[in-house]
Amino acid sequence: MTEQVRLAQGDAAPDFTLPTDDGDQLTLSALRGRKVILYAYPAAMTPGCTKQACDFRDSLDSLAAAGYQVVGISPDQPAKLAKFRERDGLTFPLVSDPEKKVLSAYGAFGEKKNYGRVVQGVIRSTFVIDEQGRIELAQYNVRATGHVAKLRRDLGL
Repeated sequence: MTEQVRLAQGDAAPDFTLPTDDGDQLTLSALRGRKVILYAYPAAMTPGCTKQACDFRDSLDSLAAAGYQVVGISPDQPAKLAKFRERDGLTFPLVSDPEKKVLSAYGAFGEKKNYGRVVQGVIRSTFVIDEQGRIELAQYNVRATGHVAKLRRDLGL
């Protein structure tokens, strides 16, 4: 396996500007001063990714009350992300990274095992970024189901 980037606590979160599901652009550094939960998922509207997105949606009020802005990132095009948002009533921004440059910078794209085979793909990951733009928590190969509840426990929420 090739060596992949892995971010750790205290690392600077790679900045980015990417198109969103609503046709705008989102720049990570523009969110400085707020805590950000950036979660990477393989594909909009697939069962696991839908479950995870709905978990974030259902926990959004308590996460926002604790000062967190949730942002989802995937290689999907903005039009597909807009359909995903509308279909599932998602109320946080989804950003599009079709070239997977940002996903790669975060170590969330690369070799992974899928049903016993090694494939290239999005590694389901979550990054908690502090108000100064540093990684507070980096979790790789997270499960779609139950992840938000675990994350909330890890953050003491």
